[in-house]
Amino acid sequence: MTPEAEARRADQDRFDELAASFCDMLADVRRLSPNTVRAYREDLASFSAWARREGVRPLGVTHREVRGYLAELAGGGYSARTVSRRLSALRGLFRWLLREGLCDSAALAAVSSPKLARALPKTMSEPDARALLATCAGDDPVDLRDRAFLELLYATGARVGEAAALRVGDVDLAQGQARLFGKGSKERVVPVYPAALDRVRRYLELGRPALERADRPSDALLLSTRGNPMSTDALRARFSRRVAQAGLDPTLTPHALRHTFATELLGGGADLRSVQELLGHESLATTQIYTHLSIERLRRAARDAHPRA
Repeated sequence: MTPEAEARRADQDRFDELAASFCDMLADVRRLSPNTVRAYREDLASFSAWARREGVRPLGVTHREVRGYLAELAGGGYSARTVSRRLSALRGLFRWLLREGLCDSAALAAVSSPKLARALPKTMSEPDARALLATCAGDDPVDLRDRAFLELLYATGARVGEAAALRVGDVDLAQGQARLFGKGSKERVVPVYPAALDRVRRYLELGRPALERADRPSDALLLSTRGNPMSTDALRARFSRRVAQAGLDPTLTPHALRHTFATELLGGGADLRSVQELLGHESLATTQIYTHLSIERLRRAARDAHPRA
């Protein structure tokens, strides 16, 4: 191996080490969710694999080389959103490297992200939400658990990962509120409507004791049939099963209830800042998309009801 090839391989190995340290920092310091950290690892690994294949020194990557990487992704059929996400992961890594004095490449700063079409989030109608909740009408422990889970999503606008992280003490039945831990472990307290509180109470009294294992104590709110805390993936699977039982659009995800929560609040007159706090958004701009959705719903209502529409 030539000295140049050895230097290139050393640079590539060093990049992998620093990328791993960066992802560890995201998990341990910034407290990002496991799913988010896993996405960073996968995106950075994609760039690393490309750099080795193309003989690029990643820590000294040039603007032209970055453009070549993005062009290969686009040519490989990756969506603009995926390309943008992978570029964002690289930018985050190199910002950290510059801040830590570990790299002096600024090539990423000069590369623009592909333009993304701004899609409105998918929501559920009130009849669809009722149909979804009606699939958990029974009194067996699983029905009681799933109804409490769905009611909490609908009542609080929680992310499914936040629901998975709920402890028994995080839902205050007396005060009518739930404590959620969002991205970066940021805590927020969200009011819960009485019907949802009643479902949680029934689950805690009749469902959860039947699911809990004496040899496997846990303070997690949502337990599996084996007595284990339910993971984010397990809750998504339960949601999909209930959607199928209700005969609803199979592409619906738990996030649809979060979107529905936000649009119904804005449609009911809540101010944008309050909705931002309830959703746990860092930026008001993230919440503003729901104003467009509310306007679109008004347009549809006018179109359907106006005799001249």
